[in-house]
Amino acid sequence: MKLADLAVLAGVSTATVSRALAGHSSVNAQTQARIRALAREHDVRPNQLARNLRMKSTGAIGLVLPLGHAKTQHLTDPFFLSLLGFLADLLVERGYDILLSRVIPDADDWLERLVDSGRIDGLLLVGQSDQFAAIERVSQRYRPLIVWGANRSGQHHLTIGSDNVAGGRLAAEHLIAQGRQRLLFVGDPAPPEFADRLAGFAAAADEAGVTHTVLATPMSPEAVHAAVAEQLAGGTVPDAIFAASDVAAMSVLRALAEAGIDVPTTTAVIGYDDVSLAAHTSPPLTTIRQDLAIGAELMVDRLLKRVAGEPAESAIVTPVLIRRQSA
Repeated sequence: MKLADLAVLAGVSTATVSRALAGHSSVNAQTQARIRALAREHDVRPNQLARNLRMKSTGAIGLVLPLGHAKTQHLTDPFFLSLLGFLADLLVERGYDILLSRVIPDADDWLERLVDSGRIDGLLLVGQSDQFAAIERVSQRYRPLIVWGANRSGQHHLTIGSDNVAGGRLAAEHLIAQGRQRLLFVGDPAPPEFADRLAGFAAAADEAGVTHTVLATPMSPEAVHAAVAEQLAGGTVPDAIFAASDVAAMSVLRALAEAGIDVPTTTAVIGYDDVSLAAHTSPPLTTIRQDLAIGAELMVDRLLKRVAGEPAESAIVTPVLIRRQSA
């Protein structure tokens, strides 16, 4: 069966069938679903290579994790795995191949080399790391570039991400409401997302007149564990810890357990992300949830609009406090 035959069955034009199977935003979701169902039923598979050549398209989207600030971080991090999984599923459903890379920026033009490679139709960056300036520069001329990350006033590149300032504030307010008076932030305060989480956390503590300090550390589990263990060994025991991520919070829990410090009686702990493992730590981890399913849908929607030459704007996902036994 040809596309023209499928169009007759669906009661639409051949062009509409073609756009629907390509996931083009000009065809509404209900019509796309109906046409795809008919295509599966009749085993209609458009010639992707011919379509790509005709449309001057590669049929591929880049999925990139830039690690300028955290070279020890891996794609196996539960947060990255979850977001990448959602993004990959959505892109495959829309007929795209995926080019997945973990990039340690080795030169100022690393991002230019990616977007000018001729291998992709668009690029999704998971995190800004310390590469804000490079992303901002390239986005001035390359529109199909969408970033999961923080949004700064006046920035040019399009971002999707949680309201990290609000998330940090949620964590502090929850701890303060429990009567905690000696708050500690654990993590790397340099990347924009973590910096915003710290800013919200610190602002809420200042407004409440509560003491707060920062334990700056690289975000690898080993580094976080070592930094917290060293601080505890020195006799400094906070009554509440807010970790910049759930993975960091898990290392905090381990260090506290090894030091014989009860959680949450002596020290409460809150993470950020609500990865799947957070509910299975000991004790289960209180955390700030980022809805990655919604975030991924927004990223792919905005990217495909940009690929099609349509306007698209940044969006913010509202964070939610998930209460469990650690706080």
